Amino acid sequence: MSPMERPADASAARFLLPYPASRVGGLPEGLPVAVWDGTGGPPGVESLAAVEFFVIPYAFADAAVAVLPRLPRLRVVQSLSAGVDDLVKYVPSGAVLCNARKVHDASTAELGVSLALASLRGIPDFVRAQDAEEWRTGFRPALADRTVLLVGYGSIAAAVEDRLTPFECKVLRVARTARTTAHGAVHALIDLPELLPRADIVMLTVPLTQDTRGLVDAGFLALMQDGALLVNVSRGAVVDTDALLAELRTGRLSAALDVTDPEPLPAGHPLWHAPNTLISPHVGGNSSAFLPRAMRLIRTQLLRYLAGEPLENIVLPRKP
Repeated sequence: MSPMERPADASAARFLLPYPASRVGGLPEGLPVAVWDGTGGPPGVESLAAVEFFVIPYAFADAAVAVLPRLPRLRVVQSLSAGVDDLVKYVPSGAVLCNARKVHDASTAELGVSLALASLRGIPDFVRAQDAEEWRTGFRPALADRTVLLVGYGSIAAAVEDRLTPFECKVLRVARTARTTAHGAVHALIDLPELLPRADIVMLTVPLTQDTRGLVDAGFLALMQDGALLVNVSRGAVVDTDALLAELRTGRLSAALDVTDPEPLPAGHPLWHAPNTLISPHVGGNSSAFLPRAMRLIRTQLLRYLAGEPLENIVLPRKP
């Protein structure tokens, strides 16, 4: 795709999108759209003067941050990521920031369950054995009958639970505040000390906030039962890496991590070779399930905006 696809009158573009309007589909004919997919140089200043609605190209938040100050009429920033901790401080005053809640639920939930299964059943060891042409058998724990604690019970965690149900797991749920959902009771974060020792698997699905940064520290990990598995499909900084490494080196805990701190994980970092550790390179949302859901979100939000209706998934301004 060309870095910039301009309408007949580029200066009149009200919407800056990562995809052409025709690809999004279902939008009014002749919608004044400029297209920038995050690659190459950012759009020229003349194409930004009238932009009111900016959809951040997925995985190009860093490049998009440089564009934000050049949008004098900006009213809406729509992220295609579930987490927007990397954008919050850059959104101009008066603009609305929306995240991509539900866009990544299916894909991230799949990976979370896959990481748990792969770690429990020893899939990485089988791959290494196959490479070495060795027939290595042995006993492995099943996901069946495990107790799984979901820390951060939003839409991704609910999607994880939907996928865990056929595996005959017991699920415990924790969120910032206690509540009741269609799946059952959700405990408050203050209940973690009582819940952590009961879990065979602790899966992190919390957003990265001031309250969750470093949530999984030495004290948190110490409360996990011997042999428990930590799965992180949220953000790397939710976990204190040094504290986790200390536990992994003793062999008391295992980990399956789609996100790390630092990230990307640099060559030579001790996490690469920590015992009982499975690492995937932050690919929870990056699957074939992403694009159709992203298109639906973009279409819904644009139509709501054009109709003067409330937008979905508003993160900023925060509700009082």
